[in-house]
Amino acid sequence: MIRLPLVGTAALLATALFATTAMAQDSCPSRGQLDTLYCDANNDLVADTPTDPAKQRDPSTLVFAWSPTENPAVYKAVYEPIMAHLQSCTGKRIAFFNVQSNSAQIEAQRAGRMHVALYATGAIGFAVNMAGGVPFVGMGNAQGVGGYQVYAIVKSDSPFQKLADLKGKKVAHVSPTSNSGNLAPRVFFAEQGLKPDEDYKPVMSGGHDKSIIGVSLGDYDAAAVASDIFDRMTARGQVKAEGFRILWKSQVFPTTGFVMSHDLKPELQKKITDCMVSYKFSDELKKEYGGMDRFLPISYKDTWKPIREVAERSGTPYNRAGYEAQIKRDADAAAKKAAEAAAKPAKP
Repeated sequence: MIRLPLVGTAALLATALFATTAMAQDSCPSRGQLDTLYCDANNDLVADTPTDPAKQRDPSTLVFAWSPTENPAVYKAVYEPIMAHLQSCTGKRIAFFNVQSNSAQIEAQRAGRMHVALYATGAIGFAVNMAGGVPFVGMGNAQGVGGYQVYAIVKSDSPFQKLADLKGKKVAHVSPTSNSGNLAPRVFFAEQGLKPDEDYKPVMSGGHDKSIIGVSLGDYDAAAVASDIFDRMTARGQVKAEGFRILWKSQVFPTTGFVMSHDLKPELQKKITDCMVSYKFSDELKKEYGGMDRFLPISYKDTWKPIREVAERSGTPYNRAGYEAQIKRDADAAAKKAAEAAAKPAKP
């Protein structure tokens, strides 16, 4: 397998993202929230594969990436066997593309530099609408596609008994596009008497793991996190389950999904899907993902319906305006991180 260098910064993406949009043909009968580069004539909410064979791609190397929302090193051992299986099954070389933000991952797919990727739940809508991505498999078991809940966690010895008790406190969210770490809490916390931005100012931690560890260390009074990540971290012993109390739980949402580029040849799209569905989970992978033991087909229209509803209700629909705002947030976050790093005294 080949490793490719990092994609450019979010600030550069902001200037290049939609440079080619004006070239798109406007003869599309139905587009919905898709960017003008794409068409959805069959109304399945994802970009159609080009009908012209000359516009369908059959690359000799498939570029693969996984979600940048957590430290990639943690999951390196998990996903490399999956990439090896995909390489053997498709007969294509697999190159790993390391990305450090959701917008960088989405722009790489939009620009044709990435073909298959694991996306965080909340980023999939932008991958579909802005990058022509097609969700095709998710993790599951005999009962169906796996899911997670949003947990509001506090330290076990904290005085907080309900969400409304967190008014004026330091509450961690994950990132602007995170469903479990930002969008869903913005919708559901208000219903429980705690209004984000009014009753507290969300602090973006940059990762579910960072939020969880931050609560354990007392950096945050509470955090909104995905239950599956919380469960994996306690199972690994990274944090102790008895050190936390779950203040509130949400409904079940679908978890991360794999997305492929819409313009791959139909035969290759089917081959990639078949290869992923045929992958046999190791005991380690089953343990890591709480009993999930297979990849199952998913659809954006049906499987991701509750996620789209949360995005709409939270005022953050998966459209161009929302994505351009996300690019700016990523650029601001990167600039802040660089400034903080520059301000640190040099080690002797």
